[in-house]
Amino acid sequence: MADDTFPGWHGTTILAVRRGGKVVVAGDGQVSVGQTVMKGTARKVRRLTPGGRDVVVGFAGSTADAFTLLERLEKKLEAAPGQLQRACVELAKDWRTDKYLRNLEAMLIVTDGDQIYVVTGAGDVLEPEHDVAAIGSGGNFALAAARGLLESDLDAEAVARKAMAIAADICVYTNGNLTVETI
Repeated sequence: MADDTFPGWHGTTILAVRRGGKVVVAGDGQVSVGQTVMKGTARKVRRLTPGGRDVVVGFAGSTADAFTLLERLEKKLEAAPGQLQRACVELAKDWRTDKYLRNLEAMLIVTDGDQIYVVTGAGDVLEPEHDVAAIGSGGNFALAAARGLLESDLDAEAVARKAMAIAADICVYTNGNLTVETI
């Protein structure tokens, strides 16, 4: 994602793949400013455990903004245990309408192992049609690669890893230093 406040900043690629009763969320570690890689090992995939129930979240965009959103999501999940869709919709509503939150620049992929959602500051809570979701600088490359790889016999993690490798080969803002969480 590019930010108008900090022109030239680009961030992470996040991919979620559902297959065989598992969901894998993978994120690369690259943060670039223009043509310079500022960090190659950023960790933008996290496991949360609000109320003892695991949720995996990947984020692209501003890290501080994403952490603010993760804290809000945890509170929503604690208020509605086991209701991921409700928590995501409530977060998106707050994000869109709150004077402070509406300025946050990030996107989230959220999963509990059954459902996958892409949550945006525009008020969107999107559930992917093809068991694959992607966000970030190389998101479209990773998405296309993963959808093609779903035609193979690879498991969810292998699809995610190969798709992210393809995205890293194509997108200059994506690298091969992956953080992978399975749920």
